[in-house]
Amino acid sequence: MPANLRELRDRKASVSTIKKLTRAMELIAASRIVKAQQRAQAAGPYARELTRAVSAVATFSNVDHPLTTEKPNPKRAAVLLITSDRGQAGAYSANVIREGERLHQMLREDDKQIVSYLSGRKGLAYYTFRQREIAQSWTGDSDAPSFARAREIADALIEAFLTPTEEGGVDEIHIVFTRFVSMLTQRPDVIRLLPLEVIEGEEAPAADDVLPLYEFEPSAEEVLDGLLPKYVASRIHYCMLQAAASELANRQRAMKSATDNAQDLIESLTRDLNQARQAQITQEISEIVGGASALADANAGSE
Repeated sequence: MPANLRELRDRKASVSTIKKLTRAMELIAASRIVKAQQRAQAAGPYARELTRAVSAVATFSNVDHPLTTEKPNPKRAAVLLITSDRGQAGAYSANVIREGERLHQMLREDDKQIVSYLSGRKGLAYYTFRQREIAQSWTGDSDAPSFARAREIADALIEAFLTPTEEGGVDEIHIVFTRFVSMLTQRPDVIRLLPLEVIEGEEAPAADDVLPLYEFEPSAEEVLDGLLPKYVASRIHYCMLQAAASELANRQRAMKSATDNAQDLIESLTRDLNQARQAQITQEISEIVGGASALADANAGSE
């Protein structure tokens, strides 16, 4: 077999193998997106009820809790960047990292020192390559985050927030993540986590409505001490679930694009292979005809 034909067949076989792999990864990502959406929906009722409880305590008590108190002249800001652990997800990690860089620029313009917290190997690799200082990082479960991991991150961030700035603490905390809008749309987003800004989705009561009377046992301070860490962990878990669904959607889209490109390449290689085979057959026929003609001319000359 000529070298050209052999090379084309080898390339076609290797591309076909790659197509099978990308197709399998596309299907796996598609199945996991459904699970990620179900987990985000399942966490919704808990988050809403917890938000209402925190709103009630924050609204109907006169307690100045450290997690809800604005610090004067903030100088240090922590940024939690949520990226993926694996690649093959298109520009997912690059987009959220770019959003994080924009936030860093804004904080620097306000003369704030940035303390970086990272979730995901892609963000960790980005910061490590650029030799940036990292306060703490978490990896290993970007596409299926657990509430235990969210609580671990929340504990680290709350500890940093409650620590005085002079001792290495921070004055505010931001989260950079990717919000899942739909299968076709996922956009990087930034929220300020601390100091806490409790946002209640219900409409405000009318002027004539009588506000309910709340009683706190054992005290409003202790209720806040118990609720606010859970609320912070719940918001972090929500952001991680949104990021996980966005990562899987980007991976499915990237793998579908790779599968389609592999199919186009296979079709192109098939055409090239057919043309090379036809050229070989034509050459062989020409050689046979030429040989027969030469033999006939030789026989005619001998007569």
